Amino acid sequence: MKPVINALGVLDNPNLSLSSNPGDRAAMAYTSTGQGVDARALADARAAGLTAVNITLGHVAGSAEPFEATVADIASWDRFIRTQPPALRKVHDVADLDAAAAGGQVGVIYGFQNTEMLGATADRVALFAGLGVRVMQLTYNGRNTVGCGATVPDDTGLTAFGAEVVARIQAEGVLLDLSHSSERTCLDALREARRPLAITHTGCRAVADHPRNKSDAELRLLAERGGVVGLYFMPYLRLAGQPMAADLIAHLEHALQVCGEDHVGLGTDGGTTAIDDMAAYRRMLAAETELRRSLGIGAPGETPDVSLFLPDLCGPTQFTRLAELLAARGHPGSRIDKILGGNFRRLMQEAWA
Repeated sequence: MKPVINALGVLDNPNLSLSSNPGDRAAMAYTSTGQGVDARALADARAAGLTAVNITLGHVAGSAEPFEATVADIASWDRFIRTQPPALRKVHDVADLDAAAAGGQVGVIYGFQNTEMLGATADRVALFAGLGVRVMQLTYNGRNTVGCGATVPDDTGLTAFGAEVVARIQAEGVLLDLSHSSERTCLDALREARRPLAITHTGCRAVADHPRNKSDAELRLLAERGGVVGLYFMPYLRLAGQPMAADLIAHLEHALQVCGEDHVGLGTDGGTTAIDDMAAYRRMLAAETELRRSLGIGAPGETPDVSLFLPDLCGPTQFTRLAELLAARGHPGSRIDKILGGNFRRLMQEAWA
């Protein structure tokens, strides 16, 4: 069975959160939790053919203490996965990816989208690696002690502490993720890296000039270092209006041209369960957009008028449909298999060794 790996996504059923108050999240770790994973979400993930997904755990933003919130979130997910042995498998290595695929399970890869939970010591990298965290992203959109995020206006790049964190992450056999980073921080980290790394969820700035997207210089150096870029199904695929599957394909084909077919994959930044009530979703998205703005973590172009998914490429058929669209454009099956998961499986095997 060919792997389907979502390098950054969720397992949640989004319909469960449509009646909740997003304002409650201001004091939380601002992450996905196992509370949103129900039987429908698990069934949809399996129907989508999903081998594994890198989910965001722990602190991203908000008023909770970063270290404590992160440890609590890891413990919560550990407890939840233990209740779902037929459906879920915590991923420690590539053998777990293969076992999940063979056993009809969905592999759950623990990942961070910030490093603020490290505090002022890189030693915590080893602690979190020991707890099963397999992917660590250096920054979210803002500035932290390791470097600058995508929306920081004065990009000063990777700090000396950031260089130490890069080295420790790779020494511990954790996959380093440069999504959300500024261009200078990204390039600095790529030059510091001694092992292949990832940009798990982004777009191509040459196609849509948005700060959350990566320049050709970043993409090219990533590929030269043996890494993989994951393309997302997010609003930033275009500068105005609702992105559709055609926009994603434009980014994929540009990334293939710049990086080569061995270095491109998917990190949808979403799940495999469709929205049932779009009116309720719009209300939730408006509140979420305002919360992100108030926390200082929003990005340009975030608006409740644009869905955080591709309307013609959502639900459990999204990966099959994308494969069909790519095949119709002349992409061979071997290349499509690499994009859907083969490239990230190879990268994870190298990074986690």
